[in-house]
Amino acid sequence: MAALKGNVLLITIDQWRADCLGVLGHPAVVTPNLDRLAAEGAVFTQHYAQSAPCGPSRASLHTGLYAMTHRSILNGTPLDDRFTNIAREARSLGFDPVLFGYTDTSPDPRILEADDPRLLSYEGLLPGYRAVLDMPEAAAPWHEWLSEQGYDVVEGESMQRPVDDSVASPAVYRAEHSEAAFLTGEVLRYLDEIEDEPFFIHATYIRPHPPFVAPAPYNTLVDPADVPMPVGLGTVAEEGAVSPILADALRADWIRAPESEEEIRQMRATYYGMLAEVDAQVGRLLDALRERPDWAQTLVIITADHGEELGDHHLTGKLGFYDASYRIPCIIRDPRTEADSARGQLVNEFTENIDLMPTILEWLGAAVPSQCSGASLLSLVRGVTPDEWRDCVFWEWDFRDPVGRYPERRLGIPFDKSGMAVIRDAAGKYVHFAGMPALFFDLSTDPDGLVNRIDDPAYALTVLGYAQRMLTWRLEHAERTLTGYLICPLGAVDRRAN
Repeated sequence: MAALKGNVLLITIDQWRADCLGVLGHPAVVTPNLDRLAAEGAVFTQHYAQSAPCGPSRASLHTGLYAMTHRSILNGTPLDDRFTNIAREARSLGFDPVLFGYTDTSPDPRILEADDPRLLSYEGLLPGYRAVLDMPEAAAPWHEWLSEQGYDVVEGESMQRPVDDSVASPAVYRAEHSEAAFLTGEVLRYLDEIEDEPFFIHATYIRPHPPFVAPAPYNTLVDPADVPMPVGLGTVAEEGAVSPILADALRADWIRAPESEEEIRQMRATYYGMLAEVDAQVGRLLDALRERPDWAQTLVIITADHGEELGDHHLTGKLGFYDASYRIPCIIRDPRTEADSARGQLVNEFTENIDLMPTILEWLGAAVPSQCSGASLLSLVRGVTPDEWRDCVFWEWDFRDPVGRYPERRLGIPFDKSGMAVIRDAAGKYVHFAGMPALFFDLSTDPDGLVNRIDDPAYALTVLGYAQRMLTWRLEHAERTLTGYLICPLGAVDRRAN
């Protein structure tokens, strides 16, 4: 096998909003370590996840496929084992791709026995990775480590909790003992063990995913008075009138944002503090890598699985059709000299998480599988915009419920019509529901998406154009593994191989 061509560090920061980078001028966010990496690479300012929540979005990131193709559309929907992914491709190149954290990959039940314990949780391992640290949301390894550090850890009780009920109460653990600190320590231990061997590492930091609790001093790092307030319509009722799915979501206490300005400001300040704590640990990891001789051969990509509404449109979490749930940061540091002239740039082209698998493979000198709908970002990282680059992005959100049958019970929507797709460009956003009325927002005059123009006659032709583009997108990116083949007297001819 040929010599491996460099190292790869792929980091995801869970539930990280696109605006939350100091280098982008956020008035309250403190991210000096991510900002330093941005200066060494490229920041993609219009980068989008393809789905929510964690499992579906990560399936797209790892396979280079839209959700309409991989169809792992819920936390718990199996990912078809026939698809390759970045870990499998890296392994085929001779790497030992290792995971620290989680991928939330639900296994294909058709290749497992009915009593296989992996069928009891959606928090499975993406095929191809070897989990050095398998740490899903319950975080059992972290809790075990905390116990070794002298904390009173009660079985079944999360340590991601505040000391008390006071405003901005710190977490019960010290900052040096956070989940992020523990995970970073395990990555550093692994790097020490492998010494100068090539590596392919995927590290997943769960914070700032809720619950919103930060250890001292990060719990008071950001003054609530300094945070920007959310965007949205004046009342929950006005927001709910935009769409039936939004109205129903806003009835849920665990989705609806706090009503008082004080609570909203504190929620945002705590979130920013949590992100600052993760930034410190990512910086700890990057600083250690900078001391290694192979830093000059290490590709670093940092992004998120999805965003966080954080009070926008009276919502929290990740759902629906608003940008805050899908627009996410992306930083790529290409160590090679071809990227030198473009270091520190802000890339404003539309990019997607499905582009990351092709980017990594091109950087490694490997072929990109025909299944992939994404395109490599390597030219953009190096300051060159490819011809005919995309002028819009797409994402999907599925809200079917195989067990509780929520759409049927609450919305009167059939199971297979419980989904939506979005096309968004610089001027507008079209939202198509299978079982509810569509939406259209004129972003050129309404950048926060407050007014639904779908029934405005003046927008009829505009809406038609977006709907036609969405149909073209679906036709172009439908499952394509065998569509390039032709069985003929010449044998099985693969057009995509030529």
